[in-house]
Amino acid sequence: MQVLHRSYARLARPSFVAVSLPFRVIVPHTRNDAFPGAHMTGYTTRQLLLRLGDRDFRIRALSDIQQFADPNRHAERIGISSAQWSLFGQVWPAGRMLAEAMSRHDVAGKRILELGCGLGLASLVLQHRGADVLATDHHPLAETFLAYNSALNDLPAVPYRELQWSVPDDSLGRFDLIIGSDVLYEHDHAGLLAALLVRHAQTDSEVLIADPGRGNSAPFTRALAAQGYDVSERRSPMNANDLPPFRGRLLSYRRIAAAAAAS
Repeated sequence: MQVLHRSYARLARPSFVAVSLPFRVIVPHTRNDAFPGAHMTGYTTRQLLLRLGDRDFRIRALSDIQQFADPNRHAERIGISSAQWSLFGQVWPAGRMLAEAMSRHDVAGKRILELGCGLGLASLVLQHRGADVLATDHHPLAETFLAYNSALNDLPAVPYRELQWSVPDDSLGRFDLIIGSDVLYEHDHAGLLAALLVRHAQTDSEVLIADPGRGNSAPFTRALAAQGYDVSERRSPMNANDLPPFRGRLLSYRRIAAAAAAS
């Protein structure tokens, strides 16, 4: 399967129907139209309007999580199961939490890496703020959706790289801030991400993870402590009008040169 590279700025802008809902989400009319930027057929999408930070962002997402079309067996070759194939294309609470955090976080002068960007909410917020951000994912449709969503919001295309966590890539360089949402999805992800940080985190660096509580954060925290990081945790805000799932926390890891040298 080939992910097409094209100019999305020329695509017609969608119209939205505003409906007041919790989470400050405005849900537009859902159309079962095939996604025009993907090489594979059979996908339907919806468009959401999300309030993130100080502005509304238009987001094109898959219409549901039941979609799977892989006539060329590309998913099998890269190790993504049919059950997980469409998960990248949804707006998840952890992704919203991370994007909200990036709307307020100090990013001046920092080189930022987003891991498992999916639809790219956090990277879009950072691009809007003029930050130096690189979005990455392993899903072959992530780049297409990210480019489309950049255009929907009249933003320059967010720089993107395909990144498989287990494969070293010396050309990627090092980053001051590394972020991700729901990236501790499987038990072995803690070790993979800890090893990736050894390769790509600056000595003075920060890691911010939006975690919905799948039970895999403890080994990740221990691995980062061994690398000289301190950890703090912030629960996501909740109120009586929030819809489930409620769980969510921001795990913040910071390391300074003196601590790293002592580890």
